[in-house]
Amino acid sequence: MDPIQGSQLPQGESSPKNSGSPKEKAPKKAAAKATNNNDVANFMASLSEEDYTYKRPKFGDIVQGIVVRAAPHEVLVDIGTKSEAIIAPKEVEELAREGKRPQLGDEILAYVIKSEDQDGLTVLSVARAQEERDWRDAEAQQKADAVIEAPVAGYNKGGLIVRVGKIRGFVPASQLEIASRGRGERELTEADLSAQTGKKLKLKIIEIDRARNRLILSERVAMREVRRDAKARLLEEIKEGDIRTGTVTSVADFGVFVDLGGLDGLIHVSELSWSKIANPNELVKVGDIVQVQVLGIDRNKNRIALSLKRLTPEPWTTIEERYQIGQLVNGTITKLASFGAFARVDDGIEGLIHVSELSDKRVNHPKEVVKEGETYQLRVIKIDSAKRRLGLSLKRVNDEEFNADDAPDAEEWSEDVVEDEPELTPETEGES
Repeated sequence: MDPIQGSQLPQGESSPKNSGSPKEKAPKKAAAKATNNNDVANFMASLSEEDYTYKRPKFGDIVQGIVVRAAPHEVLVDIGTKSEAIIAPKEVEELAREGKRPQLGDEILAYVIKSEDQDGLTVLSVARAQEERDWRDAEAQQKADAVIEAPVAGYNKGGLIVRVGKIRGFVPASQLEIASRGRGERELTEADLSAQTGKKLKLKIIEIDRARNRLILSERVAMREVRRDAKARLLEEIKEGDIRTGTVTSVADFGVFVDLGGLDGLIHVSELSWSKIANPNELVKVGDIVQVQVLGIDRNKNRIALSLKRLTPEPWTTIEERYQIGQLVNGTITKLASFGAFARVDDGIEGLIHVSELSDKRVNHPKEVVKEGETYQLRVIKIDSAKRRLGLSLKRVNDEEFNADDAPDAEEWSEDVVEDEPELTPETEGES
């Protein structure tokens, strides 16, 4: 018999290799696995949402809650966990001393200082929460480049101590406006720093280092921005003829600078007074508060021209209301000329004592009778507001019966009055 043929099985039977019996067992295993998965899902679903999602607060968390118990030495807060949290007992006593102890029903923000104490309670601090919030606010303000206000709580030799909420900040002396006031740097004294205590300053945060509990601020940086914004507003709204109040920031030979609130305007020396002045320091000092009138504005160059004298009437327009012929006045000699002596009797008003009105005796030159800078009693003998001339007499002071009819004719004095005639010099003195 052929060996191959002898190995064949009877017809209708299959070999074990082709048998389907192993495949019939696979569905039973899959069904068992599915049953296990369903059991897990059912178990998870049986847990309450609170049990499944609950996380105990940890150190450093900021939580919000409602006071549910406010005993003298114990304050419990519901922060939404399984058990109430407690405010640290020492802090409760401190809050009570300050009259700030939380009351039943109060909503509070708190800082977690202990996740769980020996009684299983979360321990909170209200003060630390505020401090934490202040640090976060400070970081946000620094990021936003914002200008803030803070009170000065004290000082040391290096600068000022300020309070930014619960945080203690520091403003170095070099970052204070008073160090540069008056257009020049100067070293601040202890008196300078002490005088700032209690004031509120506009500041910018320039450095934060929480690890070192360090908060550094600058008034100068803040005020640069404040002035820039104020300057823009001022230039937009100011107009010629306005009356403004400002602070004198600098005095120079040619005039006075006045801060109008973000931008300095200039009072030229000719606009300080109706009378002639030798130096602007005679009228104003740095730090003086003055009222000024706006004369002109150059918005392209950020310049404003101001006047101090124009807030009062031009003296010659009211001279006839203030002086009468025959009136006795005091006058200070301001200048000597060959034809007479000039005397100031009021702000912006100078009169002439003609050489013929100095003395009953013959006078070759006024220096024989009067001296510059000296003050004499004089009598008004002529008023001409149109020509801005005031006639004065020294020799008629004792004429008690003097009246307008006794006044000299205009030609006796006015034709010789030439205000731009050169002053007497040593050479001309020798000729006289």
